[in-house]
Amino acid sequence: MIIFEAVGRLGSISRAAGELNLTQPAVSMQVKQLEEQVGLPLIDHAGKKLVLTEAGEELSRHAREMMAKMADLKSAMKQYVSLECGILRIALISTMSFFLPRIVSDYVKRHPSVRISLQVDNHDSVLAALLEKRTDLAIMGRPPEDASVVAHQFMDNPLVVVARPDHPLTKLARVPVDLLGEEAMIAREPGSGTQANIERFFAEKGLEFRSSCDVNTNEAVKQAVAAGLGLGIVPLKTIALELETRRLSVLPVDGFPLMKHWFLLHRADRRLPLAARAFCDLFLGQASAGELERKS
Repeated sequence: MIIFEAVGRLGSISRAAGELNLTQPAVSMQVKQLEEQVGLPLIDHAGKKLVLTEAGEELSRHAREMMAKMADLKSAMKQYVSLECGILRIALISTMSFFLPRIVSDYVKRHPSVRISLQVDNHDSVLAALLEKRTDLAIMGRPPEDASVVAHQFMDNPLVVVARPDHPLTKLARVPVDLLGEEAMIAREPGSGTQANIERFFAEKGLEFRSSCDVNTNEAVKQAVAAGLGLGIVPLKTIALELETRRLSVLPVDGFPLMKHWFLLHRADRRLPLAARAFCDLFLGQASAGELERKS
C-alpha cells in the first residue's frame, strides 16, 4: 500500500522509487502484484504519463487514509512515552522559509530530541498535505473556508510591487494602478497563494495580468525583476536585503501594499501530537509577544 500510494501521489514509477529508495523494477513488480490481487488494472499510461484508473484512484484514497491512521497511531503512542520521542511535521509555503528556521531553532533548544520534518512547497501542496494528514501543522496564507481546519492568524503579509531601480515607473511619486495592466509581470506558478491573490486583485480592477516569465519561488521573482524581465509583486518582508543593496525598488502603486496575512493551521478533527502542541504554544506565544515580527 505504501508503494502504491507513492506511485499514485507522484504519478510516476521512477519518482516513487526514488522517494522510497527502491529500484524501479521493484516498484513496478509490487504494483503488478497488487493488480493481480485486486483483479483490476490500477494504472494506465497516456503516452509517457502515468494515470490511475478509477479503481486505482479508489485504492489510492484508501491507502492514504490507512497510512494517515497509522501515522496518527504511531504519534499518539509516542506522545504517551515522552515529548522527547516525538516527531514535529510542518508544511509551509516557500515565502515563510526565510525566517521559520529561527523559530525551529528556538524549539529545538527546548526539545533537542524531537525530530523535525519540514516540507516547503506552494499553497495548494501545503494545504493538500494538511487535509491528507501528511503533516501536523501548516503555515500559509489564505486558509480554506473549511470547518475541519483551525486557522490562527499570526502575522500581516503586505505585498508590494517591485521593479529595477532604473525602471521608468520609479521616477513617479504615485503610480496609477492602471499602469500595471500595461507592464510585463513576473508570475508565480499555478498553486501559489501569492499568485492567486495577485490575479484576484487584477481581476477586481479590470486589468490584464501580462506574464512575461513564470517562476516557482519569490526568490526567483526577485531575480527576474532585477534582471529586467518585468515587474513583480512579492511579500515586503522578503526583500529587505534587496532594498538595502538597491537591487530592487518598491513602486508607490495605488492600492498597495496589498495587505494579506499568514496563518498557522491544523486539523480540527484530530488531536495534535505533543510535539506539535508544544510548537504551537511556542510559535503563537512569540507571535502574540511580537517576537515573530522582529525575527522576520
